[in-house]
Amino acid sequence: MTSDLVKRVYEHKAKTIPGFTKKYSVNALVYFELHDTAETAIQREKQIKEWQREWKIRLIEKSNPDWRDLYTDICQ
Repeated sequence: MTSDLVKRVYEHKAKTIPGFTKKYSVNALVYFELHDTAETAIQREKQIKEWQREWKIRLIEKSNPDWRDLYTDICQ
């Protein structure tokens, strides 16, 4: 969850954030959701984190079947 998605993705791409994404060089934005409040965004993030990998893949492929990096889209 972030209030500045462009900045957050840039930080991951620049590998300035320690953790999973830096360790495994995961830096493509393939899915995101917008929420009206931080509370609902946090709830949704917790929900998705509990999902099985297969469910997460289906969620991504429903809106981004080619797994295209959406970073340039959100920078415009």
